Amino acid sequence: MLVFFSYTRNLLKPRSSSPLPFTSIMHMSQSTSFPKKQDRVRDHGFDNYMEAEKKTRKVLKFQSLILSQPSQTLPISRFDSLARRLGLGFKENEAAAYLLKFPHVFEIYEHPVLRILFCRLTQKALLQIEQEKQALHAQLPDAVTRLRKLVMMSNTGRLRLEHVRIARKEFGLPDDFEYSVILKYPEFFRLFDARDTRNKYIEIVERDPELAICAIEKVREREYREKGLDAEDVRFSFLVNFPPGFKIGKYYRIAVWKWQRVPYWSPYENVSGYDLRSLEALKRMEKRAVATIHELLSLTVEKKISLERIAHFRMAMNLPKKLKDFLLKHQGIFYVSTRGNYGKLHTVFLREAYRKGELIEPNDLYLARRKLGELVLLSSRKAKVDKELVSHRRDTEVDDIVCVRPDYMENDVKDFGVEYEIEHDGRREG
Repeated sequence: MLVFFSYTRNLLKPRSSSPLPFTSIMHMSQSTSFPKKQDRVRDHGFDNYMEAEKKTRKVLKFQSLILSQPSQTLPISRFDSLARRLGLGFKENEAAAYLLKFPHVFEIYEHPVLRILFCRLTQKALLQIEQEKQALHAQLPDAVTRLRKLVMMSNTGRLRLEHVRIARKEFGLPDDFEYSVILKYPEFFRLFDARDTRNKYIEIVERDPELAICAIEKVREREYREKGLDAEDVRFSFLVNFPPGFKIGKYYRIAVWKWQRVPYWSPYENVSGYDLRSLEALKRMEKRAVATIHELLSLTVEKKISLERIAHFRMAMNLPKKLKDFLLKHQGIFYVSTRGNYGKLHTVFLREAYRKGELIEPNDLYLARRKLGELVLLSSRKAKVDKELVSHRRDTEVDDIVCVRPDYMENDVKDFGVEYEIEHDGRREG
């Protein structure tokens, strides 16, 4: 249940009268400040989401290989060498067997001339790709607004083009966004080359005050109107939802209560002219970093992004160096999942945007991408398997067939003959 930490004296009462569903003390320290290191508590809803996405990422790489061919088909024998080049971790002859697990995405057939097995995408997969392209094109005006807000969050009003290019899928930008978005809207963006580093940068032409409104501010307004909370309690607070099994004690509760009331500067505000040496300024900057990552996740299509891609914007947005430890201190706002790539990939989720592994407010691009995941997770038993592809497996059963009684063989041959004639008659009619 999503709850706002209401800053009343009820939060400081014993467990029996506390309205929050937290039980015991996690840290026995009597300090009312956040611990420097926090153990991560797993949330299986997000971890299962990443396990399913791991399969989807491999399928996408195979899809790109097939679509890169002029005929959009590829011989099965080439998949092993290509998979090893991409570093997908397949052994010999494993890549071709992997394709058989997803018959709703990949169709394996015998070439009519070369008489070897080829692979192509199914009609369902091609339809999903077309729907994703249409959804991407339809939300392009929103993607322009997201990019404007993203560049406005930087200290200097500029971001490296390469950093945005790496994260273009998360922000709903097309592959050619340099031409279809940046150069197409010169009234919003300016593209230039740096003299020292020779890197391309995206610069905002003019800061729009109407866009300098964070997503958390709209959430606070909604909570204030719907639940009637105190304005001072909601003014600088964040929506907190700790993962199941996260233990919190009285002193940790007090620390959260104090932190929620700390004021901070907006992520869109320029803080270069402020004196940041005092302890109060450091507290504000720390909370500003939380608001910056919160806003960064709110700008993404699926309200999630990898930790490594957040690190690309660290210098431009005044984010701390140890991002993972920083995010673990705020597990009620963010969730860091290590699933999906054998612990090498860290994905950051915005907890308030999800419920039971699903996005609460889905958009068309998110739904189009989820359809590929649905095709991947569909059972292979429901797919129509090519009879010619399966026939080579029956060759090993010849010894068993010889041992069958002759009368049983004759009945089977007659049955198969009827089915063969019906099948071919149906094909002729078609």
